Amino acid sequence: MATTAKHNREATQEELSLVRSYLLLTFIHKVFERDCRAIGKSGLFKMPQLYMEMVSIGAKKTAVMLQEVKRELDSQNVVITTVRQNQHGVEAGYKCRGVAGEMQIEWPSFRREMTLRMRAYLGLAGEFSIQAREERSGHMAVSF
Repeated sequence: MATTAKHNREATQEELSLVRSYLLLTFIHKVFERDCRAIGKSGLFKMPQLYMEMVSIGAKKTAVMLQEVKRELDSQNVVITTVRQNQHGVEAGYKCRGVAGEMQIEWPSFRREMTLRMRAYLGLAGEFSIQAREERSGHMAVSF
């Protein structure tokens, strides 16, 4: 199973989905910000401002969505207490109406969903996907 959650029986699928979205959006936002800085500093692009603008738009969309998820978590009395990453994936500790729970998302699933979401935030969702080729050639490095 790609995602596991140890939680009280009262945590709903919607609440778990919010925790998952929080994790993904947090990581995606950091990737967009890091990539935007890297493009600007690399000296490899003829028109870096154009690419930085595109990635910055993705970062802004992600920031707005992350704020919405945070508001929804707050309204449902769900608090993210810890976020960790290890060789297996990303883990989040949370409290749902005061009861502690934990969610683990394994790297293959996390990377796949990050890529799909990032493509959508950049407006590439309907475009030709190079994802299959990337998956065959190696893993996307995700480190924060």
